[in-house]
Amino acid sequence: MTSCDRRDLGLLLLRLGTGGVLAAHGAQKLFGWFGGHGIEGTGQYMESVGYAPGKASATAAGLAEAGGGTLLALGLATPAAGAAAAGAMAGAAAVNTPRGFFNQSGGYEYPAALGLTAAGLAVAGPGRLSLDHALGHAVDRGWMVPAALGVTAAVTTLVVGARARRLRTAKEGEQEALFETPEP
Repeated sequence: MTSCDRRDLGLLLLRLGTGGVLAAHGAQKLFGWFGGHGIEGTGQYMESVGYAPGKASATAAGLAEAGGGTLLALGLATPAAGAAAAGAMAGAAAVNTPRGFFNQSGGYEYPAALGLTAAGLAVAGPGRLSLDHALGHAVDRGWMVPAALGVTAAVTTLVVGARARRLRTAKEGEQEALFETPEP
């Protein structure tokens, strides 16, 4: 096997693994598959963690994960697929950040790993064992990488920033007790 063949096989394995996991996560949100809660339940969760409106947020996250993951696995429209998945994972990481880095304590380790892998695939490209290669890279042009990642970064910044403002505003509305009242 030449190094180019090994690279293509490695990219295929990364795409299949990362894309498959992302597609399954998106299917949980969109369809309730694999023990997920579907749009309704995921929408309620999204609302509870500050992403509003909840159903629209659940739909957007589900489409970015399921669509981005499926396209990554196929190696089709790789820049857009990787960027969309990375954006969804940045939104998930924002929810988990207060709990630290490691997944065992509910931290952002897992969405960060998936998001960075998806972004890395967007940058590296799909390799020769892909639909992008088979189609002559019609939807995998060099200029699409910075465009897809730039647009995704901008949208993700707006969405995560709006969530942070919502959470701050909600917290400002809460008032701590001025005096402790003794229990009878």
